[in-house]
Amino acid sequence: MFLSLSKTSDRMNSKGFTLIELMVVIVILSILAVYMAPRLIGRDDQARQLRARVDIEALETALKLYRLDTGSYPTTQQGLEALIQQPEGVRNWREGGYIDKRRLLKDPWGNDYVYLSPGTHGDFDIISYGADGQPGGEGVNADIRNWEIE
Repeated sequence: MFLSLSKTSDRMNSKGFTLIELMVVIVILSILAVYMAPRLIGRDDQARQLRARVDIEALETALKLYRLDTGSYPTTQQGLEALIQQPEGVRNWREGGYIDKRRLLKDPWGNDYVYLSPGTHGDFDIISYGADGQPGGEGVNADIRNWEIE
């Protein structure tokens, strides 16, 4: 009798999980994954759209500083490169440039930002054509334009 009590006590004190306990945990995690995965999948595109808006706002600020120093915005031909490298014939250009990251010249999808000066909606227009890189579109393919950012 004493011997069987000891075995029962050892079994109860043993550390570890039974196969059924592990299977229950796996089933619970699977159920959570099924419900959570669709909610997490779209986040990457939302993050890229947000980054494009932030980049455009940073470019707007840099362009305004450029104008304060030089008296005008870069032309469409000079483009956003004028914020990094001094265009020929431009005076009072800030040494070191107006943006320190070349990545700001490309949107989060790897396409060049479209820059027009003078713009059709202000002194300049900055546009990202979204995930598809084409004008127009909806959702992740929607254009992101500086005059629409609040």
